[in-house]
Amino acid sequence: MHAQIGAFDAKTRLSELLRNVQGGQNYTITVRGKPIADLVPSGSTVRQDKRTAVQAMRDIRKIQGVPDGTMTEWVAEGRR
Repeated sequence: MHAQIGAFDAKTRLSELLRNVQGGQNYTITVRGKPIADLVPSGSTVRQDKRTAVQAMRDIRKIQGVPDGTMTEWVAEGRR
């Protein structure tokens, strides 16, 4: 999910916005309608999401018998 919010509103609602970002919401902060900055989860959260995704792919491979080469291709594709 992605939403735009003005700088003044972002300042007055920062605590609420941070809770929402923690839950996966992304915001673009604007000044007079011009995008200035993005408020997104920190890199550590993104890294954890990547680890979870890789583990899910490994689990699928075990269940469905996906060859090792295919897994390597999936990881490479995810890095593009």
